[in-house]
Amino acid sequence: MSIEFDVKDMSCGHCVAAITRAVATLDPAAVVQTDLATHRVSVQSALPVQALKQAIEDAGYAPVRVGSEPPSAAR
Repeated sequence: MSIEFDVKDMSCGHCVAAITRAVATLDPAAVVQTDLATHRVSVQSALPVQALKQAIEDAGYAPVRVGSEPPSAAR
């Protein structure tokens, strides 16, 4: 499953490395892609969203899941 986070306080290569390392420590098989210009982090992992979010928070960042609103009911 691919999960995308907006991490506004990710501002440099060190930040990218710290976030990537935090996720990899939790899930060595995870694929982490970052876009420093847009402050986006995309993680492909089988782990729950909350676990990935917590790993990024523990690294010192404030991730916000993109598209985390529940889908509206179809009418």
